[in-house]
Amino acid sequence: MKQAEHPCPSPATRYTQSQPPALVLAGPTCSGKSALALRLAQQLGGVVINADSMQVYKDLRVLTARPDEAEEQRVPHRLYGVLPAAHKGSVAWWREQALAAMQQAWHAGQLPILCGGTGMYMRALTDGLAQIPQSPPAVQQAARALVAEEGAPAVHERLMEVDPQTAARLKPVDSQRVARAWEVWQATGHGLDWWLAQPGLPPAPARFVAVRLDPSRVELRARIQARFTAMLEQGGVEEVRALLQQNLDPDLPAMRAHGVPELAAMLRGEITQAEAATRAVAATGRYTKRQATWFAHHPLTAEGLTCMVNACFSDFEQFSERKYDEIISFILKGIDAPNIGS
Repeated sequence: MKQAEHPCPSPATRYTQSQPPALVLAGPTCSGKSALALRLAQQLGGVVINADSMQVYKDLRVLTARPDEAEEQRVPHRLYGVLPAAHKGSVAWWREQALAAMQQAWHAGQLPILCGGTGMYMRALTDGLAQIPQSPPAVQQAARALVAEEGAPAVHERLMEVDPQTAARLKPVDSQRVARAWEVWQATGHGLDWWLAQPGLPPAPARFVAVRLDPSRVELRARIQARFTAMLEQGGVEEVRALLQQNLDPDLPAMRAHGVPELAAMLRGEITQAEAATRAVAATGRYTKRQATWFAHHPLTAEGLTCMVNACFSDFEQFSERKYDEIISFILKGIDAPNIGS
């Protein structure tokens, strides 16, 4: 196992003692966050709170690699499989639910462990959240339809005329973000960046300490391939077939989860299973690269409060006891909470 390039530092003093502790466990898809969270929760008396935008859907246990029922029974898990696929989750919804779960954990004398790879979810707690008004469904649908009809680059040109500040930071081919920016401008008369600059919801009242998994690309690619093969064996195709039977809007988040579009195309007879697997693995690989880039440019804690680990975990027992002790020591110093887990 590769050693961390930057060993866990001694955490800096940032939070007042009146703020309860919370651990952020972040990293790209397939890096083994769930296995690490389970082990840490067992030792520290923790509650694992899902911070993955796809693992909130109850219809997608296999394809999102949600913890299985046995794992969920070993330690408390929150916000896993709580939404139907027909529901469109949001950062604001998740933040509200996560705050409630954190409060429950603190009240019970437990450590909240926020585990996932959706950086925007975590940042909504660590940095706060802009309060962008909810767009009417008709406006959302119209924005998506416009992008589908004219193409994202054409809508991006329109956006440049009315909201150049937001358009300047968006890639013209990024259909999802272009549609979102157009929708916000249409619904509110203000650009997305204007809303982001306004006072919003404050950070959660917690002492955040983070452990971030940052494995090598080679290691991650091999794990993505192996995981998707296992998903096919464990019922991934049946999971997608059940989704298709619900006749859901293909633009819903659950319908865009990794593996769903590819296996749906296979079930429609458009591609073979081998082609579906190749496409799904490639798409997941591209996503993990974006995740790693996002976390590298958006620190989740103040300097000195994030422990970097350059490795994956399929089973935490593969990890050296020395490195494990180092991480545990880092966490305990950072949260400065001797009563947690006692």
